[in-house]
Amino acid sequence: MKTANFRLPRYLGAAGALALVALLAAGAGAAPGERPAIGPLPAKKAPKASLVEMGKRLFFDARLSGDGALSCASCHNPKQGFTTRKPLSDAYPGTRHYRNAPTLINTIYKADFANVGWSWDGHMGANLNDVVRNEITETMVMNLDMRLMHERMKQDPVYVKMCKENFNGECSSGKGRKALVAFMKTLVSRDAPFDTGKMSDAAKRGRALFEGKAGCVSCHSGPYFSDGKPHNTGVPENLDVFKDPMRHLTYRSVITNHGTPKADIWRRDVGYFIVSKNYADVGKFITPTLRELKYTAPYMHNGVFATLEQVVDFYNAGGGKDDPLARELSPLGLTDAEKKDLIAFLESLSSATPVTVEPVKIDQKYKAIDKWLSVHN
Repeated sequence: MKTANFRLPRYLGAAGALALVALLAAGAGAAPGERPAIGPLPAKKAPKASLVEMGKRLFFDARLSGDGALSCASCHNPKQGFTTRKPLSDAYPGTRHYRNAPTLINTIYKADFANVGWSWDGHMGANLNDVVRNEITETMVMNLDMRLMHERMKQDPVYVKMCKENFNGECSSGKGRKALVAFMKTLVSRDAPFDTGKMSDAAKRGRALFEGKAGCVSCHSGPYFSDGKPHNTGVPENLDVFKDPMRHLTYRSVITNHGTPKADIWRRDVGYFIVSKNYADVGKFITPTLRELKYTAPYMHNGVFATLEQVVDFYNAGGGKDDPLARELSPLGLTDAEKKDLIAFLESLSSATPVTVEPVKIDQKYKAIDKWLSVHN
């Protein structure tokens, strides 16, 4: 995989120049008095156990995709931090994705601490049920009609029983989404040294750097360690998005469907620009959480950094230098020892042991019904 930085296309002209001026005037991050303090994640009320089990079964059920080829767990692997080790995610058969799959651990907290949506570019809202619906129906992800999800659940006696137990009624796609959300509510950090107060001396020194010299807290604030806002730090492009025809086609279709200006010309991931249509937002991405970093490499929206050492080196150098809109960062001047301490603190935000669940084995015999329907309808 090769990476590179891209300058803004020349055709932006005066508009691009004005956007740059606006961005420079706006500055980066929230003022110290405005941002929430970092701290442990607050406890949430545990969802109904039987509803969680229903959601867990759906999470591993490939019948939630159009052709039954993949499940939620295909791209959010419980054994890999509920993401994958791939820089760019897989997608629905016949397509390839152009972004890194974010972890689902602690995702339930985004509604509490993030100001923008769940996706890297912020195009999805703050309601997790709606996000689940989007991912199931999105053609490049699961590509399943909600009506078909409804019927597939009704064909399986296990779901019929679960719906009766949890909702006292017949199955529906809406009930299935509620169950999936209940399952995701259980995917939270467990005994992270930062939360339990058991950080190493190096991690404690790293925290001082995080909140002081390194200035990470200006954007990675609050218990979720994210301000939920879009920023452009000059992360280099992953050229696989543009060299791989399948990934490029997926990217082009998405920005076109969102009405992105000049969608046929861009040779970079425009990020939050597809939402705002403001040229000052080209190359901005929503601040990701820093929790569970030990288990969720590679990093950034396009997976260009394989290790935390590479991430810290990138920010220590002042971020990307070739993007004229990436002017939010300055070199940090961290020594090698300080970089190690900062990494120790970042690792202290991860669970003491990986968050995982045992996969649910789905009885495949009901797939025969789908096959019969596809032939006779």
